[in-house]
Amino acid sequence: MAFWNSKKTEDKTPEPETGVFSKMRNALTKTRQALNTDIRDLFKSEGRLVDDEFLGELFARLIGTDMGVSSAEAVRDDIGRRFRARVVHLPDVLDSITQQTSERLSQESTDIQFAESGPTVILVVGVNGSGKTTSIGKLAYHLHSTGHKVVLGAGDTFRAAAVEQLTVWAGRIGCEIVTGKPEADPASVAFQTVEKAVEMGADVAIIDTAGRLQTQTNLMQQLDKIRRVIGKKIEAAPHEVLLVLDATAGQNAISQARGFSDAAGCTGIVLSKLDGSAKGGVILPIREQFQLPVKFVGLGEGIEDIAKFDAASFAKALFE
Repeated sequence: MAFWNSKKTEDKTPEPETGVFSKMRNALTKTRQALNTDIRDLFKSEGRLVDDEFLGELFARLIGTDMGVSSAEAVRDDIGRRFRARVVHLPDVLDSITQQTSERLSQESTDIQFAESGPTVILVVGVNGSGKTTSIGKLAYHLHSTGHKVVLGAGDTFRAAAVEQLTVWAGRIGCEIVTGKPEADPASVAFQTVEKAVEMGADVAIIDTAGRLQTQTNLMQQLDKIRRVIGKKIEAAPHEVLLVLDATAGQNAISQARGFSDAAGCTGIVLSKLDGSAKGGVILPIREQFQLPVKFVGLGEGIEDIAKFDAASFAKALFE
């Protein structure tokens, strides 16, 4: 199901302030202001000659957004090819950066891969504090509000606060939730959740998981066990394994992605807390290194503050 209205992205008429693009732009305010201010400082009123000195300074500013060396080099080199030995102004450079960012973030699809029949099982992974449980609530709300029958599974049984939080989300949304006793086997809760989804004819089962550090071998083994247990009940499940990454974590988010992606077989990324970060550029090296689609971005604290990722809109909101 799409969060984004494709007709709006094609329409050149500005969206209303309540639109998804406006929310995305607001969420990227810290990153955009930091980056634009840094780049603006490179210019004089009469513009700036594009030479080695300018390109070196620009590269350093781009690195500051955590966009990674490869992406910063690509942007720098593109501006060098297009404008070397010419005097440019800020809009010229921002246009080039926006275009390069959009191209490097482009991906085939951000849609959830729904099962052809029976419940679609979505496993959600990520370290503690990444916004994982909140992201589950937001996703569940969207699916429920668009007519899907949703079941939640509180599989983070080692953290009482996570179970309580997810229970509150379920109550607000009006969907079923499966919980276990404190420190119960998370795989058992996952199995019961899938079983419940089959019994009640649910469309989607979203299962939370423990979020301890990605370096812990036991956690990685636990995720593998959960996958195997779910697959015994529904063949080919889980259909999606979404990795929630905290945008405020910057480059550390990449090590998180590496650990969980290897253990859980991740199929997509949810970038959370975008509104609290000046490091929104980290999405570029994440896409580059793991070739995982960024499926959703968290745009605030409200239950509706999540959106399907769109590369062109993200780049535009980041720089314009």
